Amino acid sequence: MRGVDYYELLGVGRNASTAEIKSAYRSLAKVMHPDAGGSSLTFRMLQEAYDTLRDPTRRRDYDRGWSFTRPQSRTTSTRPPRTGRTGRLRNFGDDPDFVPPKPRVDVGDVPWWHLVDVGQRVRYVPVAGPGHAPALAAVCGWFFLLLPVVAVDFSPLTLTLWLLVVGAAAVVAFRLVRRYLLAARADRAFAHGVDAEVVHGTTDDRVCERLTADLLSRYLTRLPGARVFHGLAWPGSVFADVDHAVLCGRRLVLIESKSWLPGHYAAEDDGTLWRNGHPFRGGGTRLPRSLAVYRKLLPWLDIRTVLVVYPSRAGEVTTDEPADTLVPPTTPAQFVEEIGEWLAEDPATVDREAYRLLLAQVVPISGT
Repeated sequence: MRGVDYYELLGVGRNASTAEIKSAYRSLAKVMHPDAGGSSLTFRMLQEAYDTLRDPTRRRDYDRGWSFTRPQSRTTSTRPPRTGRTGRLRNFGDDPDFVPPKPRVDVGDVPWWHLVDVGQRVRYVPVAGPGHAPALAAVCGWFFLLLPVVAVDFSPLTLTLWLLVVGAAAVVAFRLVRRYLLAARADRAFAHGVDAEVVHGTTDDRVCERLTADLLSRYLTRLPGARVFHGLAWPGSVFADVDHAVLCGRRLVLIESKSWLPGHYAAEDDGTLWRNGHPFRGGGTRLPRSLAVYRKLLPWLDIRTVLVVYPSRAGEVTTDEPADTLVPPTTPAQFVEEIGEWLAEDPATVDREAYRLLLAQVVPISGT
């Protein structure tokens, strides 16, 4: 099909293995099939891309710049196509082994970076009991009520009444301190039993996935309450339907990584993507569905979605400033600045229930 980059359409690199191509096709087919709301034309393009790239001979010819019409039989022709409407496809470059450079973020230009106290103690919510201050205030209050007993010469009746007050205060103080100790013990148990790691799950072998995983570990884990998840499934699914996610406080960001052609990307409010001022049909995203699924699973969280875009060959990717669009595309540097600032509103809080539910959705590592 003229003007379509099959690698870009499938969202894989030019050195992708057959297994990676098959996995990408199956993931996209779930959201691009006409029965799932996609268009028949786009789905035919996806099938054509998959049929071409999974066949070694057709893939080799395609990499040399040739495009073939969809075969009518299982016999694969090695003849160059005729010129004209089904003629030679634009040559997308002789760099199938191109690897995008590792993102570098100048933290000096990131406003939230130096405002975060990295040594701040993590707070787990919902709070299981009274904090340190109420428990200490109760003990101090009881102590000050006890002092007059030894310092003031009470009459027997007054002393009896005062001792009753002191006893009641002691019961209240004891209960508060007990609840505080139980809550502290529960926090320690959660920290050691559940919250033992900051990063959970694993990424696949696509370069853009590894780059995003490194981006999250290097920058967003500066937030004491940030917890990173790789490979999340939708409830009831056994596939990694969400590439990455970051939970911090009561905010969650769902992330997909894309390796697309260099250019300027923008998104409309309904999620429509544009590249260099033209509608972009070079790849799909599962994020709108993921957003709906996880809003239902975690209704008390504020959830956003983001596409992190890397160049698929030499050149620069630029995007608009992330706005209130459904799935905004961003560069790695924009992602760190904008999403980091959003999460840094509550940088040292971990939501226990959301944490447990997300851990349950992490797709197990193959073979474990």
